[in-house]
Amino acid sequence: MGIYLNPGHAKFQKAVDSEIYIDKTEMIAYLNSVVNTEQCYVSVSRPRRFGKTIAANMLCAYYGKGDSRELFSNLKIAGHDNWDKYLNHFDVIRVAMTDFIKEKKTVEEALVNLQKLVVRDIRKQYPDVDYFDTDNLIQCLLDVYAENGQQFVIIIDEWDAVFRERKEDRDGQKLYLDFLRDWLKDKEYVALAYMTGILPIKKYGKHSALNMFREFSIITPMQLAQFTGFTEDEVRELCTRYGRNYSKIKEWYDGYDVSDVIPPDPGYELQNATGKEHEQTHYSIYSPLSVVEAVSTGMIQNYWNKTENYEALAEYIRMDYDGLKDAVALLMDGGRVQVDIATYQNDMTTFHSRDDVLAMLIHLGYLGYDLDHKEVFIPNKEILDEFKATTKSEEWAFAFKAFRKSGELLEATLKEEANKVAEILEWFHDMTENKTYNSEAALSYAVQMAYYAAQKYYTTIQELDTGKGYADIVYLPSPKYPDKPALLVELKYNQSVRTAADQIRDRNYPQKLAHYQGNLLLVSVNYDKEAKSTEEDYKRHSCTIEKM
Repeated sequence: MGIYLNPGHAKFQKAVDSEIYIDKTEMIAYLNSVVNTEQCYVSVSRPRRFGKTIAANMLCAYYGKGDSRELFSNLKIAGHDNWDKYLNHFDVIRVAMTDFIKEKKTVEEALVNLQKLVVRDIRKQYPDVDYFDTDNLIQCLLDVYAENGQQFVIIIDEWDAVFRERKEDRDGQKLYLDFLRDWLKDKEYVALAYMTGILPIKKYGKHSALNMFREFSIITPMQLAQFTGFTEDEVRELCTRYGRNYSKIKEWYDGYDVSDVIPPDPGYELQNATGKEHEQTHYSIYSPLSVVEAVSTGMIQNYWNKTENYEALAEYIRMDYDGLKDAVALLMDGGRVQVDIATYQNDMTTFHSRDDVLAMLIHLGYLGYDLDHKEVFIPNKEILDEFKATTKSEEWAFAFKAFRKSGELLEATLKEEANKVAEILEWFHDMTENKTYNSEAALSYAVQMAYYAAQKYYTTIQELDTGKGYADIVYLPSPKYPDKPALLVELKYNQSVRTAADQIRDRNYPQKLAHYQGNLLLVSVNYDKEAKSTEEDYKRHSCTIEKM
């Protein structure tokens, strides 16, 4: 037994013997199915506190040389056929990259140290091998395999440390990725490669640097979904055992919804191809550390800051790409925001849009993600506490004031208070840096921003084709709020509010929304750029609201 080679089962035994241990050993059944196949490269990414290291210790105990039969024979994996096929069958190399990636050392120095330490263990285990280059880990593993046919299970915990600890070191990051690829890819000595981290594998453009890995992330955990965190059934059992209020535990720590399969692409009818309906199992996942603390102590509170200072969140949401602060205000109000996660490059520095930042916050655990609707949301009260702590500073004052005003605008619209709507639109216009609109398109953008709070209840459609023209902005109530009226907003620039209202009727725009008849508001808005501030009741915006 060495430090890095076959470290034994003591760490996993410690977890099993703990007061609270949730048995996730059935994950081994899936991993056994991919050993020595093209799918033997497995990358698991989850937020901090979600059991990644315990899982790595479990795999060391199961696959590594030694004797852990007694330990596993009492756990869930033993209920599977042929469960011990690979029990204590391989040499396991386990490294935690946070032990090597340090600020005061270059990545090159870290990789040299890693190789020296692992090779030292290998030479102790296999002293009679004719090693060609004892400074080269890859060559040493090739030499062991050539002489003994011995394969390895390679477990890399916190694989993404270089991207978190050395965020700006692009050369070091590339050197590190090249090393991992050379160490693992297409090597016969690899029976299974298992990596854990917070971030998915780094992408360059649309491609990952380690494309041989199958990725199981907090967004798409696939076959490992139920092992991503504590499931609802597991938390219920803990609450029963400790006499805790399950509803409160759920409110504070639930909210990460995951599925065991990836839904087919939009428009693709899976049943036509296979003859079967598309099926998936959803799991409501809880943060393990927080649940353990809450049920064992009886104190239901925010435990997130035990592993992450709220400044880590503040650093990213203050960037304010594309109205990110407005999105945060909406999320904190219980709303959801649509996000395109495809452009995120899986690091902590390459951000080109609001969506990139929000995608990273999903992986960090600050946001839940609805894969079916491609929406993010704040998952629970614990995370909401983190957002509240992060947004206390003065820089957030205007964002929250604007969001409150947006809520007032929506409320005034629903109450058909046209003058108040015009007044609030005037406020938004005065508060923006650009005090004038130069076109109807600019007016449309500004009005949409003013109605930002409506996204909590509505889906926004721009330029809706009605058959006889295009309605400027339409707000359709989401299925969760079917009683809300639909809103049809027509805009005019330097004309009259009457012109906007007449256009709605003349072109019969409401016909397109006939199924909302009786619950449809027609909102006409005009911006008069010639209005003089010397006039009584001076206002550049005017509005009428009509119910149909």
